[in-house]
Formats: sequence, C-alpha cells, structure tokens
Amino acid sequence: MKKFLALLLCLAMVFTFAACGGNGGSNEGGSDEPTEVTFDDIDDNCESADGTYQIAMVTDVGQLKDGSFNQFTWNGVKMYAYQNEKTYKYYQPANGSSATDDDRIKAMTDACEAGAEVIVTPGFLQATALETVAPQYPDVQFIFIDGWDMKLDNVLGVSYQEEQAGYLAGYAAVMEGYTKLGFSGGGGGSNPACIRYGYGYAQGANAAAEEKGEDITMRYSWEYGSSFSASDDLQAMLAGWFNAGTEVIFMCGGTMFNSGAAAAEAADAAIIGVDVDQSNQSDTVVTSACKGLAQSVQVSLGNFYDNGKPIGGALVLGAADDAVGLPVDTWSLQNWTVDEYNALFEKIKSGEIEIDNNSEMADPSQAGLEHITFEN
Repeated sequence: MKKFLALLLCLAMVFTFAACGGNGGSNEGGSDEPTEVTFDDIDDNCESADGTYQIAMVTDVGQLKDGSFNQFTWNGVKMYAYQNEKTYKYYQPANGSSATDDDRIKAMTDACEAGAEVIVTPGFLQATALETVAPQYPDVQFIFIDGWDMKLDNVLGVSYQEEQAGYLAGYAAVMEGYTKLGFSGGGGGSNPACIRYGYGYAQGANAAAEEKGEDITMRYSWEYGSSFSASDDLQAMLAGWFNAGTEVIFMCGGTMFNSGAAAAEAADAAIIGVDVDQSNQSDTVVTSACKGLAQSVQVSLGNFYDNGKPIGGALVLGAADDAVGLPVDTWSLQNWTVDEYNALFEKIKSGEIEIDNNSEMADPSQAGLEHITFEN
C-alpha cells in the first residue's frame, strides 16, 4: 500500500461501463470498444431490485454535491461500484449541517440494515457514530475518510498529509507574486484536516517569502465556517478582505468555496481551491490544494473486495504516495513554472523538506513564521 499506485492525485479519471445504469460495455454504434465514462456520467442513484445495497456512503456535513469533499468521496464510491457491478447508495444524516451523532448513527445503522458490506464515512465528525455502530456490525467494513486508527478490526482510517498540499499552495501563491494572502477555513478551527491545510499554507508562504527576501501579510480566519457552507456573512467578510487589499484567499471548507468565488469575482481577485481541482467551478481559481479522495476510496474498496478480510488499521497518504499536490494541467499561475513545482514536490516527497503537521495549530500567528505579518 505504501506506493499507492499512480492513480492518485487530482486526475479526471475515465473508466468503462460495467454495472448499475451502464450499458454492459458496448456503445451506441454497436462497436465492441468499451464506452468511456466519467464520474459525472454515473447516476447517484443505483436502484436495487431487492432494496439492499452492497456499498454505502454516509455523507459528512454540507451537501452531497459540494464540489469538494463529499462529492469526490462519493465519486470514488460510485465509480468503484459501477466498475465492479456492485449496488450502491448514499445516506445523508438528518438535520443537514446541524446533524448530530445520533443522526449519523441512524444513517449508518440504516445502511447496515440495508445489506451494506462496506460503508464509507467521510469526515472526522463520524468518529463517535463509528465507535457505536461498527462493533454492532462486525461483518460490515467501514472506511473512515479523514480518519485515524480506531483500533477496530472493521474500520480503516484513511488520512492525508494536507499540510503538504497546503504548503505547495502557499509557496505557489507567493512565488506567483502575491504578497497579501488570506485563509478562510471550515470547521471552526476544530477540523484536523483543515488545520493542517491552513498551517501548511502559512508555512509554504513563509518559505517562499524567505526565498524571495520579502515579507508578506496574511488574514487568517475560521469565522463563518463551522458548517462548511456558503453564507452571506462569509461572503461579506471575504469581500471586505479583498477591498482591504487581500489578493488571494485559500478557501478551505466545502461549499464555503462559493462565497469565496463570489467575493473574488466582484473584486477581480483570486482564490485557491481545496481537496480537488476546483478550476472548473470559477475563473477566479488560480490553483487548488488537492488530495486523492476518489482514487483512495476506490483503492481501499478494491483492497477489501480483493482480499475478502477485515480492513482495520490506518492509512496515511501524502506526497510520497503521489496522493497530494497541485493540479498543474489546469492552474493559471504565470510566474511559477511546472518544472519549479516538480522540483519542490520532489523535495517534499523525499523528505528533504519537512513540514510541521501539527493538527492543533489553528492559529499560525503563534508559530513564529518570521516573514508573515498576520492581520485581522
């Protein structure tokens, strides 16, 4: 598992039709050539004849189609199911962004009772529900995305070195010429993945500023991001940042992206996407800090079905696994080259550059970064 196959990172994957909703591998012209299909071509609903589903996903807070964390985790679920003739279904806990542990327990239990062999649970908030449900259903396997080793034989915790992706994004922004940066994070400063993204972003920006022999400023906030959702209040805050001179903001939290994009469009400014390549969602995106959500889900599902045994433990993925990075084919950076990016990536990959992964550093102004002045 250590060399996590070359199919990770932020690639637009294509596969052949095989299962629920597919055409059995033939195309309209009657050719024997397989028809290619992208994530968007696959139906989110796979109706099963008997009402049971082999693979399920219980969504994190926010919307299924958030253009980021939920959506691309789901893409991995349905692509694997589609490719391997498995039935699949997603479950959204009651109360949406205000879902409680009891709501998540109910959704997981419903999935188990509907015959799920594997349940994918994205988001660190799923932990309490997993601790309750997984021991009650020892024959059901759980894949805990953005999770950790829960010491349960049937729960695999999959986490990412977001600090590396954040570092690359912050470094790229400063090398591009931005000197007034922003970070708007989801989870209210309690989400470990978002904290690692943001702290890595600040470290990368600081390193690039040191290399260029200059100092930069950064606005850094968790305000209006607790539900990972877009809001008028968030958009107004970010618009204020842009009006005060901020040039680029790293939007780190689900559909919060939409507030950032709207504010950036009005100010003719820029944003950085998160989790997946978000360049197709707004012309304001200069790059995105990515992790291989869909692909890691597919590989984890494949490992279970290939081996047919419990999948417990932990899997931590980063640059060494080609599982985090920036999407060089779609970025709009003009002053930092792909060759320069690749050189930096290799230094991170080899361990020559070490990045602090403190998942409690929600306030990098306390980290002693000498080339950044943090502003309110």
